[in-house]
Parts: sequence; structure tokens; C-alpha cells
Amino acid sequence: MKKKLLITSLCFASMAFGAFVTKSLENESITVDIVKKAEKIIGLEFTQPEADSMLTELNDTRKSFEEIRKVELKNEVAPALVFNPLPTGFEFEKGTSYFKASTISSVSLPKDKNDLAFYSVRQLAALIQNKKITSLELTKFFLERLKKYDNQLACVVTLTEDLALKQAAKADAEIAAGKYKGLLHGIPYGAKDLLAKKGYKTTWGSVPYKNQVLDYDAVVIQRLEKAGAVLCAKLTLGELAWGDVWFGGTTKNPWNLNRGSSGSSAGSASSVAAGLLPFAIGSETLGSIVSPSSECGDTGLRPTFGRVPRTGAMALSWSMDKLGPICRTVEDCAIVFNAILGKDGQDQSVIDAPFQFDANKKDLKGIKIAYLKKDFEGKYPNKTQDSLTLVTMKKLGAELIPLELPNLPSNDISFLLSVEAAAAFDELTRSGKDDLMVRQIKNAWPNAFRAARFIPAVEYLQANRHRTLLIQEFNNRLKGIDVYLSPAFASRNLTMTNLTGHPCVVLPNGFRAEGRPTSITFMGKLFGEGKLLQVAKIYQDATDFHLKHPKL
Repeated sequence: MKKKLLITSLCFASMAFGAFVTKSLENESITVDIVKKAEKIIGLEFTQPEADSMLTELNDTRKSFEEIRKVELKNEVAPALVFNPLPTGFEFEKGTSYFKASTISSVSLPKDKNDLAFYSVRQLAALIQNKKITSLELTKFFLERLKKYDNQLACVVTLTEDLALKQAAKADAEIAAGKYKGLLHGIPYGAKDLLAKKGYKTTWGSVPYKNQVLDYDAVVIQRLEKAGAVLCAKLTLGELAWGDVWFGGTTKNPWNLNRGSSGSSAGSASSVAAGLLPFAIGSETLGSIVSPSSECGDTGLRPTFGRVPRTGAMALSWSMDKLGPICRTVEDCAIVFNAILGKDGQDQSVIDAPFQFDANKKDLKGIKIAYLKKDFEGKYPNKTQDSLTLVTMKKLGAELIPLELPNLPSNDISFLLSVEAAAAFDELTRSGKDDLMVRQIKNAWPNAFRAARFIPAVEYLQANRHRTLLIQEFNNRLKGIDVYLSPAFASRNLTMTNLTGHPCVVLPNGFRAEGRPTSITFMGKLFGEGKLLQVAKIYQDATDFHLKHPKL
């Protein structure tokens, strides 16, 4: 059947014949033959007169491309389109925000100092607050571990030692003067190297940017500094946030050094699991907190899209990027999340909403919990551990409600990520500098960026319309449900909820026969991190998987 197609969906045909790399062909006119060949890519058919009638507009549009490209667009410039994950009729949690940390008994220094490496943020905060250790002592301890084990793990891009020692000394002085800021005051941490820190390289893990220095601090880093946290390292990410391969090699899984740590928050997950840092900041677009946290046995929080400002972070997909903590415990995730959430006046996607969390709650009373029945009943490697998780949840008082995901083509619209990523790194592709990147296989960014140029604008917008249907249907399925459980690597759930913007917590729930950890995913409602973290913490407190650590 012959169909009409708007000019914006076909003008990419010009790019197939030299518009973005082979500059010698920029002045070659688009012909009917080019249009007829382009039909095969977009799956539409035009008559000869229809194709001929397009030529003036196509050639004019290509000239507009050329003019637009003369204006530099830095990575931080967002499109004038802001993704909103809220379905029609959505209501936020009622009441104001509150945060209550757990009440813990006296925390003592370990007999073996090396055991300090695996203390939680909550425990380390108690030591600092009670003056059993100084921030400077703690910072030096973790800096030494970073230096000692990075050769094995390849998890550090830049050690920010001078900065860390200054920040730790400042924290100690403030605490000594009675100006204790809270649970992150004096606590060392690391940041995925897509977050800018003034005075230090921000490499994005990629060869073309390995010497890049940005003259500002990411808002998340600003907020952690305000809370008194101590930045010890910029941590690895797979090049431009894909996988665990960066310009310095492959970041390793501390449980098995023959395996990568997964990505793209590769260094964040590896360093925390190995006890090189108490917590780290990661990011997720399509699994980059969930996957490495699962691989390395960490506890990771992927917040709701629009919870945490991304100002000063590398943009990959403006409608999917999310920043969140990778920690040892659920409560640690809550502590860090509480410090970094909320509007900053610059990231237009951020929505202020209540965050209500009390770490002292011990029961699941009044919380509706579901599980993806078909996924748990399917055949997959970690079924035994996941089945035991459901048993534990029932013992804790949960009445698990069977849940099915919407039957909508979420995987088929996930090319939204590729289109936005190709736009974010448009200049990299057009300049040919993408040839400098380490991974040059089909399933890597250079090829994905090039292929995305041939996705018509109309189809990108149509996919976003399907995304609207997905958001609405997801909201309908979750009515009356606060939290649901999913196997960690249920790919359809992972893709779908990254498109809808829902939050999740991934945490260890057992071990494979060879000793590597397995994990489970707790999913929450939009902006429902309070109940999500509460449920995940109650489960984690009933287990001890997070208390076991790799030996290097």
C-alpha cells in the first residue's frame, strides 16, 4: 500500500549519501533514485511522481541541516522537549517528606581494621559522630584500598586524593566545632566519571574525551559536598555509558576477576562490592545500575525518572537517564538518595515530590506487594534463589498478588534511546572521531549512533506516543499495588520500567554454585521510593547475603 510520509521522516535519506561524514557529497542533489532506495529502509512506498514532488523540500531540508550543524551544541544542551512520566490522574503520596534513620546500638571499631571496609554508611556515620574515628582516618583508609586493589579491578579513572584529604580535614573541623551535618558528614564516596568535578578530568570513559576537563561541578556532587561527603575517586564506566569496557581496559567483578563487572556503572559497583568505598553514585538509562549491582552483589537504587537532577552529568538519553546510589545496604541507598533528590532549577525534568522513609519500620502491614508470576515461573538460572525470596517475603507477612506486565511493544520502541544518544553525540559521529572509541563491533555505540541516523523523526514521535500508552497502562496495572518483585534480569520488565520511569531497588538474594551473588529486584510506584525502600530493607534485614564479601 502506498502511504504518505511527512518530510521530516524521509530527509534522513540524504544522510545515507554523504551528509554527515563524507563532506564532498554535501552538494550532491537528492534524486528520485535516492528517495526510492530510502523507501526500503523506512518500509514505505511512493509513486514516481510522489517521489519527484518531494525533491525540493528534501534538498531544502538538507541545507537546513548544514546550517544547523554550524552552531555548536554541547552535550549539556537538552532538547526543548521534556519527558514527563506521570500518567493521567496520577496522585503523589500525601503529606510532607520525612526521613528517619535506623536506631542502632553502639558501633565499635573492628579488631581487624580491614573489616572496616565493609561497614555500612550508617555504621561509619555512628563511628564518626561518636568520635571513634575521624573522617581523615577513614578517608586515608579507603584511599589506600583504592590504590591497592585498582590494579586488579580497573575501577578508578582518577583518584581525587588531594581533594579528598582537604574535604576530610574540613569535615573533622566542622564536627569538632559541633557542626555535624548528618549521616554523610565525613563519609568517603566515589562518583561515576560522567559526573563533572571542577579541576579534574571528566572522561565519560571514552578515548575522544579522555582529557576533557569541565569547569563546573555536577549538582549531585554539589549536594553530597553540602552534606559533608568526601569524594575519593572518579570511577569507571563503559565508554559513553555502555558496558564495562573503557579506554583503560575492562572493569572487573571482585567476586570473579575473570569476569567484567557489567555496566555501565562498572567502577561504582565494583569498588563498593570490593570494599574500596562505602558508596558510589551510578547512573541508569537501560540497566546501568541494575546490571552491575546484580553482577557484583551490591544494593543499588534506580530512582524514579525526574527525582534526581542530572545537571552536570553526561547526557545519553534526556528522557531515560537517571542518577542513583550503589551501596552496601538498602538504608544506605535511602541515606544517599535523601541527600541528592529534588529540584535544582536547571534540570527541567525534575519534579518535587514527598519522600517518606522510616528505617525503623519492621512490618509490611498495609503495603500491597505483587510479583511477576509468569517471570518467576519461567525457566532461568537463578530460579531457586528467587523462589526462596518469595518464601521469605511470605514469612515476613506479605500477601503476594500475581501481576502481569502490559502486553505492549516496549522492546520495539526502545530505539528511543539510540535516537537520543545519537543526537547527544552527533558531533562525534560527524567528525569521524567515533573511530577512536575502543569497541568497534556491531553491538557498540559507534555503529548504534550511525544506524540511528536512519530512524525517521516521525517514527521517533510515534514511538513516544506508544510510550504514552505504556505509561498509562502500567499505571492501571499498578493500581492498589505499592511494590512488586521481579527477577533481576527479567529483560522485558527492565526495558519497560526504564521507559516508564519507575524506581527499583536491586539487592543480593543468594549465591550461584561457583560463588557469585544472585540478586532480586523490588519495583516501586512512580515517586514511591519510600515504601519501596522500606519493603526492600525489611527483606534485606531478614537475610545475610549483603553481609558476605569477595576476597581479593
